[in-house]
Amino acid sequence: MTEISGRTAVVTGGGNGIGMGLAKELARQGAKVAVADIMLANAEKVADAIRQAGGTAIAVECDVCEREAIAAMKAEIAARLGPVQLLFANAGATAFDPLMEMSDADVDWILQVNLHGVMNTTRAFLPDMMAGREGHICATASMAGLLPGWIPVHAPYSAAKAGIIGLMMNLALELGEYNIHTTSYCPGGVATGMKANNARYRPAKFGGPGEGEVAISEASKDHTSMDFYTPDAIAPMVLNAVRNNRAFIFDHPEQRAEFRRTYASVVEACYDDADAWHREHGTPAANPHGAMLVTG
Repeated sequence: MTEISGRTAVVTGGGNGIGMGLAKELARQGAKVAVADIMLANAEKVADAIRQAGGTAIAVECDVCEREAIAAMKAEIAARLGPVQLLFANAGATAFDPLMEMSDADVDWILQVNLHGVMNTTRAFLPDMMAGREGHICATASMAGLLPGWIPVHAPYSAAKAGIIGLMMNLALELGEYNIHTTSYCPGGVATGMKANNARYRPAKFGGPGEGEVAISEASKDHTSMDFYTPDAIAPMVLNAVRNNRAFIFDHPEQRAEFRRTYASVVEACYDDADAWHREHGTPAANPHGAMLVTG
């Protein structure tokens, strides 16, 4: 079990959407919360709301694309709230543009904020967790990462979110001895405001903030008609799974059918191909030197 009450938590991208919901629920369940966001004013609004409700919270500015900003965030949180035991690596951005219509800056931004932001934030807070032999990292991935064959015209985003899942699952193998757990939260439809506000969070090195909504292609629209839950509604579900050290969190159980159709059945069919090849052609002889390839 992962304890929440009395622990110190940080939520990146905490100034809006899913992060806001998580920050408020963490405080309601007794955690001291650092609300981190690239837009400090948004983080301050959430922290103020938590304090007015009787919780403990601070607001911290952070661009998770910058290691120096993450280090500064960590130092400020440690000075004001103490070491962090709960990390919710939630900051992200989205795009629904065909890959070859995206600029290099477009692609770099999506990969940096969604994947490298989680990686860098995790690496910053892990040493204290390891020293204290306690911690939990919950990273916001996406059903588009778990099911990259589901929603089209979403390639860099799906790749980054799939990377988060790989990071969390593999890292769990390293951290078991330290009593540190990892979780990938894969939202399947949450009303976050990202569609309208996404461009406003774009850092200067990727072209700077912009206006206008994210344009969703017709091909993508056909796959994104679903119920969208509110951040406040899903936050207790997320924390319940974290408390129980689940490897994944899903909020739309009906999407199991899409998992079977676009992922599980595809993978099983490919294993069937491998079985058929071995039966027809025989199992290849094992390399006598194991992983080492010796050529003459």
